[in-house]
Amino acid sequence: MRIALIGYGKMGRLIEEMAIAKGHEIVLKVSSSNLDAFTVENFSMADVAIEFTSPEAAFENVRKCMDAGIAVVSGSTGWNDRMEDARKYCIEKNTAFLHSSNFSIGVNIFFEINKQLAELMSDQTDYDVQIKEIHHTAKKDAPSGTAVTIAEQILSKLEWKKQWVKAKTQSPEDLFIKSERTDPAPGTHLIKYSSDIDDIEIIHTAHNRKGFASGAIAAAEFIAGKKGVFTMREVLGVS
Repeated sequence: MRIALIGYGKMGRLIEEMAIAKGHEIVLKVSSSNLDAFTVENFSMADVAIEFTSPEAAFENVRKCMDAGIAVVSGSTGWNDRMEDARKYCIEKNTAFLHSSNFSIGVNIFFEINKQLAELMSDQTDYDVQIKEIHHTAKKDAPSGTAVTIAEQILSKLEWKKQWVKAKTQSPEDLFIKSERTDPAPGTHLIKYSSDIDDIEIIHTAHNRKGFASGAIAAAEFIAGKKGVFTMREVLGVS
């Protein structure tokens, strides 16, 4: 598989290392230092693009890949307001698009557990629930995209929670996401249901960035040659 990398920071370099070890070829690397390389002609060399940049640049990067007619995997977070536009543009251009707030296989299994637990707790109004996420100080968005995904999954199951908030309030309708930034911390996400009787917690802790990189490569392998909009649930084979 021929891969174009959009974003060549720590994650981009790790994806390159792991992709090459799996026998894939990196045919293009685009960063802030060589934006002139981001052309349709250059991207025609690739089977799939993997994009890890910033919330401000992500939509335009994804759109350019679709203009070039290549499948694109995006791991940039903080641009949910343009996500539906990206999905529609993918269909219009008849290419492939997969976005995830977190490509770690473990985190995506954690997502499925979170949804099942929230469904079990949907009638247990004696419990309150909150989310805590911890990341390194270079993390650009707070709360993390992963924490927002977790919160949206919970909100879809608990009718007594109406919205997530990043500052704690006294309203029982608010789902509080507590964000901490400390080094080194690749990523920890904790969900806690609390009552006067007991607590229920589930937690995922990343030990390093390798899980994110390997998941992104697995997503790229999955969508290469396909058409349409996909999620990590299809990559994992979750029905």
